[in-house]
Amino acid sequence: MSTIDFSHLRLLAIFASVVECGSFAAAARKLNSSRSRISEQVAQLEQDLGVRLLQRSTRQLTITSEGQQVYEQARQLPDILNGIEAIITPQLPSGRVAITMNHDIAHKYILPVLDDFRQRYPHIKLDLILDDSRLDLIGEQIDLAIRIGLPKDDSVIARVMHEEQFALFASPAYLNQYGSPKTLAELDQHRWVSFDLNHQHVIGLRQHGKHINIQPDYCYRCNSPLMMQQMVVAGLGIGALLPTTVREEIASGQLLQLMPSIGSETLVFSLVYPSRRQVPQRTRAVIDYLLQENIFSAQ
Repeated sequence: MSTIDFSHLRLLAIFASVVECGSFAAAARKLNSSRSRISEQVAQLEQDLGVRLLQRSTRQLTITSEGQQVYEQARQLPDILNGIEAIITPQLPSGRVAITMNHDIAHKYILPVLDDFRQRYPHIKLDLILDDSRLDLIGEQIDLAIRIGLPKDDSVIARVMHEEQFALFASPAYLNQYGSPKTLAELDQHRWVSFDLNHQHVIGLRQHGKHINIQPDYCYRCNSPLMMQQMVVAGLGIGALLPTTVREEIASGQLLQLMPSIGSETLVFSLVYPSRRQVPQRTRAVIDYLLQENIFSAQ
């Protein structure tokens, strides 16, 4: 007779999460539990099965041969149980959802809607992971990401949230000191703030549908969109910025648009999440909210 019963399904799913996360602590963060509780549950599973699944030491966790075989069978259980949970508890989406984005998007678009989201979904807790580099959603156990561009990775799903083009902006203080450029040649002579950290000193844009290159003699470079916006507001140079990200600065007169005929290729903002059959209801609630609220166009 089999030693497995239905009470072991959850323990097997927890074990699978430990293997995927690489440690009890990482699995505890993912499952919103404690390290000691996760360790106890895996130990209980080992005792019930009568086999050692993991070798523990002070520095690392190693899966045994038997543990690897059990994991291969149990690896889909977390998604299966999440799918069942989404079916049987549709009325109260709850739990933690991890979402990553760059600092610019977080401050400009997410912060203004957090209170409204909290009131609509009081039982969902958001883990906001701000990083201007692209994190590995699957490797870092992150549920969602807001990114510029559409991913080429087939292991993730992308939903288009917003499309926009860059425009040129400068502060009144900068223009008072250096004047307002009227031609492409004059743009090359001005000071710039660029997001591109390459060493070519070329800023690629478009004018009347044609590609143009700006090659400024003097250019600050920055890898943070938010810092770049603040540098342009501070009068350090001209910058190619997305109008919605500096909507308040334009309205208050801190930034003025230059040469409206110059812009960029259309950029796509996308909501990205790992591809899987059953998305937990808490994650689905966040996805639906962000898409329905149209946060990029909010006034």
